[in-house]
Amino acid sequence: MKIIFMGTPDFAVPVLDALVEEGYDIAMVVTQPDRPKGRKQVLTKPPVKTAAEKHGLKVYQPEKIKKSEEAKPVVDEQADLLVTAAYGQILPPEILTSPKHGCINVHASLLPEYRGGAPIHYAVMDGKEITGITIMYMADQLDAGEILTQCSVPIDETDTTGTMHDKLSKAGAELLIDTIPKLMNHELTPVKQDENLVTFAPNIKKEQERIDFSKPAKSILNQIRGLNPWPVAHTMLRGERLKIWEAESAHQSSSLKPGTITEIANNGLEVVCGDGKVIRLTKLQPSGKKPQDSAAFLQGAGRQLRKGERLGENDE
Repeated sequence: MKIIFMGTPDFAVPVLDALVEEGYDIAMVVTQPDRPKGRKQVLTKPPVKTAAEKHGLKVYQPEKIKKSEEAKPVVDEQADLLVTAAYGQILPPEILTSPKHGCINVHASLLPEYRGGAPIHYAVMDGKEITGITIMYMADQLDAGEILTQCSVPIDETDTTGTMHDKLSKAGAELLIDTIPKLMNHELTPVKQDENLVTFAPNIKKEQERIDFSKPAKSILNQIRGLNPWPVAHTMLRGERLKIWEAESAHQSSSLKPGTITEIANNGLEVVCGDGKVIRLTKLQPSGKKPQDSAAFLQGAGRQLRKGERLGENDE
């Protein structure tokens, strides 16, 4: 069976690897163009391109796949099946209708929950205990196609978006390999998504990165987990941005104002939240520095801190 694979970030690499390991004929790998990255703006390959080259596969990197001249090489391959995983562009109708057995997508949520580009971030930030993978037919609307198969993946209290990314990527590869033979043998019945249950997970906005200590402790802890390792939650300390990578419940309460520092110790910086509960900030990153544990922070940027100071004041 001739397959075209379309994907771009790390999430898609195990999916491509699994197709190759399973022995499928990958006629073409389509991914986003190389982009400048980092402070030095070094032109960098997408992770899927690196993986495809390792496997010796043909790579195609159109700038805008919706342009007919850029879609044509994909259509001309006359593939039996097209598989996408976090490709990053909407596919035009001529591609969606070209493969003999259609176009299927590996999506990191239990659709119709969390349609959009950041389903893992929102599942963790919302404090969900379960998320999952959906293999679905692609449609002209984002993540709105019929569902073929799904699998659930638990979210532990200590999971971050980073750890869930790895778990879901692995689960997506396994589910895809299980789904394709069933699809080819007509053993699956596509199921329409219930539009009444749809929720969305759009890309994270700048204002969602800022911690509001007037919110309940649980909400803030979920925000910190959900934004780790990217883009990372932050607050303000003495007019400087302070990123918060990791935090935990201090199992204490306080009547002081939200954002007030109640304890300064090597095991963490304790801060009051809006519901009176106290959380402990254990991994921090001062402006211009690398992430560090609280002990290292208190030896450096945090050495002048005093109990009673408030985080989040002079916020942007």
